[in-house]
Amino acid sequence: MELLTFKHWSDYELIDTGSREKLERFGKYILVRPEPQAVWQKVLADSEWERMSHARYVRVKGKKSPGDDVERGTWNRKTQMPDQWTISYRYKDMNLAFRLGLTAFGHIGVFPEQANNWNYIYDVIVQSSKFKVQSSKSPTSQLTSLPAYQLTNSPAKVLNLFAYTGGSSLAARAAGADVVHVDSVKPVITWAKEIMTVSGLDNIRWVVEDAMNFARREVKRGNHYDGIILDPPAYGRGPDGEKWILEDSIDELIALCRQLLEPEHGFLVLSLYSMGFSALVAESLVKSRFGDIPGLEIGEFYFEDRAKRKLPLGTFLRVVS
Repeated sequence: MELLTFKHWSDYELIDTGSREKLERFGKYILVRPEPQAVWQKVLADSEWERMSHARYVRVKGKKSPGDDVERGTWNRKTQMPDQWTISYRYKDMNLAFRLGLTAFGHIGVFPEQANNWNYIYDVIVQSSKFKVQSSKSPTSQLTSLPAYQLTNSPAKVLNLFAYTGGSSLAARAAGADVVHVDSVKPVITWAKEIMTVSGLDNIRWVVEDAMNFARREVKRGNHYDGIILDPPAYGRGPDGEKWILEDSIDELIALCRQLLEPEHGFLVLSLYSMGFSALVAESLVKSRFGDIPGLEIGEFYFEDRAKRKLPLGTFLRVVS
C-alpha cells in the first residue's frame, strides 16, 4: 500500500491544519474550510488564520435543500475575495486551468490531491502503444495560452463517472482520449464545460444522468471503454431523485465496470473518500469482480501542511489490465 502526496502544485498549498479545519491557498487566495480528520491542534494562532485568510466556510447545521443528504453552509468573505478566480496545473504537455468558485457545499471546483490521478491517467493513455495522439495549439483558449489536443488514429475511449468538474476528464482528453463525462448535477456539468474551455480543450461528451443508471444502459448497449474513472461520493442523488449510498451500491457498480472495461490494456481508477473505507476495501471490491490483476496498486492520498503533519485525503486504486 502506498502513501501518495504531491508537492509540485504551484497554485495550491496546505498551509496549516487543526481543530477540524484546514487553511489552504488556491492561487493567490487563502481559504478556511472544515476538515473532520484534522483532530490535532493548529500550529498557527487563530488570529493568524484570520489575518491570512480571504474567506471562511461555516456549515449551517440543519440547512438542507429538499432531497439533499449533506448540510449546506455559508462563506464569510473579506472584501477582496472574488466570486470566481482561475488557477492552473501543469504536467508534461498537459496544461489545465480551473475556474474556481465558492459553493454552498464548501467545494470550490477542484480536489488538488486528484492531481496524482490526473498524471496517471495522462501517462497511461499517452504511453500505451494502443493509442496515438498528436497535440496542437488552440486559438480558442480565451483566458490562457494553454494547448488543445487533436486526435489521430485510434483514440482511447474513457468513461468518467461521478465526474464533478472534470479534472480527470480533462487529463484524459489532454492525452488524446474520447471522453464521456457523467454527473447527475446539471450546473456542475455547466461548470465543467467552462473549465474545459479555459483549458483549451474541446469535444468532451457531457451526460447529465445518474451514474448507476448510465452504466446499466451502457452494458445493455454493449459498449466498452478503454478506461473507467470512478470517484463516487458517500451519499448522492441522481437527477430524478435516485439515491446513491456508497456501501449499498459500489459492488454492483464495480460489476458493471467489469463488463464495460476492455479486457486488454484497459485501465481502472477508483477513488474513495468515505472515512470508513480503507484502500483494502477498494482492493477486495475490485478483486472480487475482476480477479487478480498484476500491477494493481492501492494507497492513500495526503497533503502535508507547513508543519509536516500529514492530512489524509481519501484512498485510491489503479490498475491496467
